[in-house]
Amino acid sequence: MHETLPLLELSDFPAIRRQQIDTLQVNIGYRCNQSCVHCHVNAGPNRTEMMSAENLALIPEVLRTRNITTLDITGGAPELHEGFRPLVEAARKHGVHVMDRCNLTILLEPGQEELAEFLAEHRVEVVASLPCYSIDNVDKQRGKGVFDKSIAALQKLNALGYGKEGSGLVLNLVYNPQGPVLPPNQQALEADYRRELMAHFGIVFNQLFALANMPIKRFGSTLVSKGQFDDYMQLLRDSYSQENLNGVMCRSLVSVDWRGQLYDCDFNQQLDIGVPGRLHLRDLLERDMANSAIRVADHCYGCTAGQGSSCGGAL
Repeated sequence: MHETLPLLELSDFPAIRRQQIDTLQVNIGYRCNQSCVHCHVNAGPNRTEMMSAENLALIPEVLRTRNITTLDITGGAPELHEGFRPLVEAARKHGVHVMDRCNLTILLEPGQEELAEFLAEHRVEVVASLPCYSIDNVDKQRGKGVFDKSIAALQKLNALGYGKEGSGLVLNLVYNPQGPVLPPNQQALEADYRRELMAHFGIVFNQLFALANMPIKRFGSTLVSKGQFDDYMQLLRDSYSQENLNGVMCRSLVSVDWRGQLYDCDFNQQLDIGVPGRLHLRDLLERDMANSAIRVADHCYGCTAGQGSSCGGAL
């Protein structure tokens, strides 16, 4: 795999600082039941990195100490970690809103038959990857048969009330482009998703998040292999929008990797660009990171290009 950090480190991206933290985003492991082309984590079935019980136990303490209102759990497929469900239960017990970055097909895996019901019982917000509403595009990006399984999983979530008005069970979908291009207009694309998913499968959802592909890890390596890296970076730079700086996710979020190390965002985590001082999750029990400097590099243009791109979609 081609390393992209040396191509990103020398950057003129504007200096920014963190505001008050309201979200703790935790990657609890890289093991996944899929190996997607666009994956910036390089997750897959053969990855073995999983968060220890000791670090998992720190998360509820940090949430309480720092009065953090949202726990954003990601992976890999975070649900494959044996500590996933106890972590959700502990966070919800203290009134913290929990988000599960779900690839949908995990809901149909052996041993996960009651996962959807668990998520509904604890009123977990599901943020589900569905890079297109057509079978050809999804299977090309995520693997043969993934589209049909994703549709079945969405129908299962809908049957439990997810995405339905008045249920309080939030189901958001995530779109990623097929290649080195920016996402289309999020509102227009969301309308297309609503029309096609309802017409063909009877599926409803709350919002669509359109995210730009980051030039790092598996996707970045693919760009280098195809000789497209420089052109994609130029597209991101040329599409930079100053007004997106105020809404980037790193201003109100801290990212934690499977080892408990702290980062300014999930993308910095994958590039191993740690926060100054190489802080650990346990340091948040004593340290408030509000107003701290955020480490930037050229990949940050991916969050500020065009309509913007963050964990919550367009900015």
